[in-house]
Amino acid sequence: MSQPEALSRGDESPDTASAVSPQTQIVSQHIVEIVSDSGEGAQTAGQMFGTVSAKMGNGVWTVEIIPAEIEPPHRSRSGASGNRIRIGREAVTNMGDAADVVVAFNEQVLYSRIDVNALKPGTTLFIESKWADDPDEAVREQYAEALADFRERGYQIHEVPMEQECLRIVPDPRRGKNMWVLGLLCAIYERDVSHVHAEIEQKFKRKGQKIIDANVALVDAGYAWARENIPLRIRVPVSPTAEPQVVMNGNRAAALGIMAAGIEVCSMYPITPATSVSHYLAAAFHKSGGMIHQAEDEISAIGFALGASYAGKTPVTVTSGPGFALKTEFIALAVMAELPIVIIVVQRGGPSTGLPTRVEQGELLAALFASPGDVPKIVMAPSTIEECFHFTVTARKLAETFRGPVIVLTDANLATGQAPFSRPEVQEDWLAPPIDQSEWDPTVAPYQWDPATGLSQRPIPGQRNGMYVLTGLAHDERSKVAYESEINQRAMKMRSRKLHTLFRTLKPPKVYGDPEGDLLVVGWGSTRGAIEEAVDRVRQDGGKVSALHLRILSPLEPGLDEIFKRFKNIMTVEINYSDDEDDPYTVPETRRYAQLAWVLRARTLAPVDCWSRVPGIPLPPGQIEAELRRRLGL
Repeated sequence: MSQPEALSRGDESPDTASAVSPQTQIVSQHIVEIVSDSGEGAQTAGQMFGTVSAKMGNGVWTVEIIPAEIEPPHRSRSGASGNRIRIGREAVTNMGDAADVVVAFNEQVLYSRIDVNALKPGTTLFIESKWADDPDEAVREQYAEALADFRERGYQIHEVPMEQECLRIVPDPRRGKNMWVLGLLCAIYERDVSHVHAEIEQKFKRKGQKIIDANVALVDAGYAWARENIPLRIRVPVSPTAEPQVVMNGNRAAALGIMAAGIEVCSMYPITPATSVSHYLAAAFHKSGGMIHQAEDEISAIGFALGASYAGKTPVTVTSGPGFALKTEFIALAVMAELPIVIIVVQRGGPSTGLPTRVEQGELLAALFASPGDVPKIVMAPSTIEECFHFTVTARKLAETFRGPVIVLTDANLATGQAPFSRPEVQEDWLAPPIDQSEWDPTVAPYQWDPATGLSQRPIPGQRNGMYVLTGLAHDERSKVAYESEINQRAMKMRSRKLHTLFRTLKPPKVYGDPEGDLLVVGWGSTRGAIEEAVDRVRQDGGKVSALHLRILSPLEPGLDEIFKRFKNIMTVEINYSDDEDDPYTVPETRRYAQLAWVLRARTLAPVDCWSRVPGIPLPPGQIEAELRRRLGL
């Protein structure tokens, strides 16, 4: 999506005119944020606003603003919690640049957004006004100083009596202010509040009608107050589609993909930001015949899953970076014993505990190479929330076909962001086939590798003659422990050959833009939307730049050598660490490249450069655009 564009202005029609007689701004896209202290519900309000906007037909992309601590101090920059919602006339693929409108429950949380360049001169701020009369003089001074600072920065400020208005309906505004703000935004953005009422009914149905009624009343009150007092209306038109749509985040899409694939066992240990996959499965998995097992730790989780795999199921385990590190030895066992398993890794900031609630693409090299010995495995990286669903389905098929682990690398941006996409129609061939219990041919070895493909038939304990000893030791085709040099070499070769077999079935990736030019930008994972938007902007000004996005990372997709030859320069854009080329303390011999750049340089021997950042937030298209212009001299 291009830069925000004002399409027209005009008076509202009589049936929507309010007491303040506002004019409606009709725009192609807009970015709104809701930020509060942790625990005040700004994330919920933002999720509902995004969901309602999607159901009304807008393109939507949301990004959660999550503090690292569970209970951070109130009225602090570190405690900011909330949601960014970008809505558009067309499909939206990333979080965009600076926000157009921000609703803040206090002035201090706004500084956390200023610190990451989320605001711009002209951003409209709606700020809780109660702090101007706070009993604490220091708070009153902070509030006054902040408002003066915001005006100096060029923000448009509206002080709003949120708590005062909420007290008319509920005794504790801290537990209702978010819904009142949601109503305010629905009035400003001309959202249909009946959709909001339906979302409230769905979300709070387990808490009873009294809670539902209170939240509906708060939304309606915020809507009415804004209609009377806020002279601002923003309309983002929709592009109608005949296809049924769903709206969800990447973790829920992955969970639904698990169910749609016919996977029946999920074993995991809770870890941010992957845990909500298990939350959804715990509520719904039984409906598709599945079972979720919460193990006592990450190692036990994958051990349990591999036990299910040996018994004939193809299980899934879901984790993030630190948990993935703990699973490494068992992943090697899955390769050695050729046990199918799907491993979904929701990447977050590192190293170690790092930034547990923030995004990073830090596990690519770990997924490819972290192992005791040679451990070839399939690695995939969805680039959209929709792909989180479909790649999970595909991963189960690949795991069974190639008898081994398939790693699906998502990240916190995909996991917690919401977007609409075409409603999947479940197909029978997605589902795992029934376990084969026919008699096993005793003349066929458990690892009777096809020399052309490295593949072998999978025996299932329970089949007559199908029992075999599973071992993590070096073994021959009969699964007999064998230390002979020739047998070890052959077994290694067969396990590696499976990747070559998969490689031969892949098609070259498509170039986004012209097939040749001055610069090719290569990405993977959730950076796709921001990269392509940045490329579009530069191309509009004559820049000869194109993009290429990789989804299969082991084995790498074919045709890269020929694609790279058609461009003068190649660079990756990634959310992981690399040394800047102009760093005065870095020399070419010691420079550390971004992770995909390392892999591409090694595999293609092309002089692939990189530009990467680890800000803990998704990369805005504007930052990528600026770097592309710098490199192209525009």
